[in-house]
Amino acid sequence: MKKYIQIIKYGVLASLMTGITACTDYLDKTSDSSISSTEAFKNFTNFQGFTEEMYYCIPDFAKGYWTNSFNWGEDEIMNVGIDYHMCYKIDLGDFWGWQKEHDGWAAGWMDRNYVSTTNDDRFGKSLWPLAWYGIRKANMGLANLHLMTDATDEERDLVEGQLYFFRGWFHFQLMQYLGGLPYIDEVLPSDQTLRLPRLNYHETAAHATEDFRRAADLLPIDWDETTAGKRTLGKNQLRINKIMALGYLGKNLLWAGSPLMNQESTGNRNYNTDLCRQAAEAFGELLSLIESGRTQYSLVSFEKYSDLFYTNKQNWLMPGSTEAIFRGPSYEPNGTNWGFSKQFQTRELADGGVFSLPTANYVAYYGMANGLPLDDPQSGFDKNFPWKGRDPRFYHDIIYDGAKVVLGSMPSDSEGNRYANLYTGGNFRDLNYGSRTGYLLYKFIPVSANKYDDGFGYGNANHVHLSWMRLADIYLMYAEAAAQYSGSATGKSSNFSLSAEAAVNVIRARAGIDPVNSKFTGSLDSFMGELRRERAVELAFEGHRFNDLRRWLLLTEYPYTIKTSQEFTRAGELNTDDPTENQVSGFTESVILTRNFSSKHYWFPLKESDTTLYLEFAQNPGW
Repeated sequence: MKKYIQIIKYGVLASLMTGITACTDYLDKTSDSSISSTEAFKNFTNFQGFTEEMYYCIPDFAKGYWTNSFNWGEDEIMNVGIDYHMCYKIDLGDFWGWQKEHDGWAAGWMDRNYVSTTNDDRFGKSLWPLAWYGIRKANMGLANLHLMTDATDEERDLVEGQLYFFRGWFHFQLMQYLGGLPYIDEVLPSDQTLRLPRLNYHETAAHATEDFRRAADLLPIDWDETTAGKRTLGKNQLRINKIMALGYLGKNLLWAGSPLMNQESTGNRNYNTDLCRQAAEAFGELLSLIESGRTQYSLVSFEKYSDLFYTNKQNWLMPGSTEAIFRGPSYEPNGTNWGFSKQFQTRELADGGVFSLPTANYVAYYGMANGLPLDDPQSGFDKNFPWKGRDPRFYHDIIYDGAKVVLGSMPSDSEGNRYANLYTGGNFRDLNYGSRTGYLLYKFIPVSANKYDDGFGYGNANHVHLSWMRLADIYLMYAEAAAQYSGSATGKSSNFSLSAEAAVNVIRARAGIDPVNSKFTGSLDSFMGELRRERAVELAFEGHRFNDLRRWLLLTEYPYTIKTSQEFTRAGELNTDDPTENQVSGFTESVILTRNFSSKHYWFPLKESDTTLYLEFAQNPGW
């Protein structure tokens, strides 16, 4: 790919003009790297080589460091002493932590000390610098489309569609954290002073809407079905297509229509119903294609649910299966054999030093198999048997007291660790090297990923990779958009047959859970409560919760500001055959911490080096 690209130095905001100049040697122009623009852009092979560098600008947020932090809502807490991860910074209200200037490596997948756009160096992939790099590259490509003379109409559409998608996607990823920004839709000259003012969120999103719509209209559903795509048959799964573009078209519109973004743009704290209507139409267009069997996508069966998040003993097969809508490259698949696979355990099971724990308050969102929340008087939840009759996703995602955590042989003096000792005072409970909350998270690792079974050993090819967007998320976003624009759980788009309520039930049915109870469908507020709980459970720990709480204007509201532990003692002998039957006593929650957030915490602070460039580029309120 390198030989097709004329290297041009440039940067981002301060950066758009001066930024990525300390990246890699690749960005330093060599005597043999420049060819004429006529050659670089004249045919599909050359132009696609130019375009594919943008795929290497997509961060791998789950594998961006030896251990990782990407769940910043009330869903997760880290062990005591891990003060360099963003999860800890967020808990303290230190939102400056996303920037490398403040925390260096701790900024993780959002901002990093160096970047790499041409290889699989996962530590060199971070959002801030590479988004601006990708935006400029997309604009360079669009400015040179007229030079693509030796190409078919199909080939031109493929290249143009990818360029529009990436320009919209990189802007969207930045603005959901930072608010309205200048929308860069041209190649900015490096010898002129930048004076582009910030747009409000709606104005920025409107430009992204145009780009995603153009991309959706230009791109095919499946590259394997195109003449150009047949040259790389079977290797096109990650290439941008119509379904990805429609997914982000809908998401961009729903985010713009959400309370936080609507307030930033209009002062109104409610949903923007017109933007929600447009979002529902975009999602409806996508879901109609999928449910008619015209795409390569489908929900996986619940028996294969783990395939969405990790593969084991499958020769490093990328997770995601048929449900992954948008994934970036998986840089260094074996990277999860190091700290990440051990991050969800205790020192009793793995030799790691960084642990991420699901909070008890978040685990409580996992309701009962009958579809009711735990606190509903008809749910059947019994605090004396708290593991019984739960949502099947609870058993998939969460390790609770008495669950089996070692499958094979182990030393006799360690045999007591075969079943999780997560009761208050148990040896799996430890502030520094165990669970602070009474639970462990196994959504992203097999039970065998421990030092006895060695499931995280290299020979097992344990590969974790999380999608940026998957099909279950599409159903739930459609439900939210349709309900909000219509004002009812029965609302639907004009181009898709399912109502908001029915779309939620598709996801529940996959997991074997009863539909939304009629007691929650009579009013919009009641339905939204169940829809939000469904998003919390289905998309748990996949990096969605923080932005959901923000856009719903719930980040500063109790009980979303607390993190709790589960306290209890065992009552009777441990039932190792069926741990769901284990009885406990004193089942209560204890608050570990309370976040003291204010309105300023709804947006990350911009970089001071950018906001001091010129008056029109103002800092976010409160920072």
